[in-house]
Amino acid sequence: MPLSIDEVEQVYLPLTRLLNLWFRSSRELRAATDRFLGRNGHGVPWIIGLAGSVAVGKSTFARVLTTLLSRWPQHPRVQLVTTDGFLMPNAELERRGLMQRKGFPESYDRGALLAFVMALKSGEERVTCPVYDHRSYDIVPDRHLVVERPDIVIVEGLNVLQSGVRTAFVSDFFDFAIYLDADLPDLRRWYVERFRELRDTAFQEPDSYFHRYASLTDRQADTRALEIWSSINERNLLDNILPTRERATLIARKGPDHEVVEVRLRRV
Repeated sequence: MPLSIDEVEQVYLPLTRLLNLWFRSSRELRAATDRFLGRNGHGVPWIIGLAGSVAVGKSTFARVLTTLLSRWPQHPRVQLVTTDGFLMPNAELERRGLMQRKGFPESYDRGALLAFVMALKSGEERVTCPVYDHRSYDIVPDRHLVVERPDIVIVEGLNVLQSGVRTAFVSDFFDFAIYLDADLPDLRRWYVERFRELRDTAFQEPDSYFHRYASLTDRQADTRALEIWSSINERNLLDNILPTRERATLIARKGPDHEVVEVRLRRV
């Protein structure tokens, strides 16, 4: 669903102002620490983690934030990275019997994702990550996204706010974390609506992984979408994604029409 101008003005612009304040404060604190230690500090990216369910609108939310944040003079270089690129290739998922759990935590190369974020926070000048193609539903061989010391990096994904006790997690390196929330019935409905839309567009491409769904009737498409939602996406949401919500710095809650209706900010 397209964004309204009112929502951009009332939600996204104030949110980017808040993020800008946090970014500036973080940079000032880092500069003061470098002066105290007598070292020549070099800038490292300020990382925003963005989590939420399938169909909640993370991609659109992330793209809007990327565009608006890049207009602030303090951080014109903003880059978006999705964790889809760190999914294991389909061949490896098949080998491990995980194709029906694609999107669950165990379907990702979590070591590679952690190494990527650690490299960013170490100040490496050039970091690369794999690229995922939604049409083929797989990692693109020998293709990488290059990240060259941006001011801000937005890391968007289903499970990015997970944490642990005995090992480091990618969320340990976030400077700000956002959870995009919505009621379960709305998420289910949005997923079915998106499935229908994809059936009429992307699934029509002969090389699409889901081309087999291109000729489904509306009733058949809805039935299949609900099967996929119930067996995979809803289980992942309830077992892995939703439990991380309270770890977010900010929770943006959407109403039935896909617009953000409530924003909760954790007390500092």
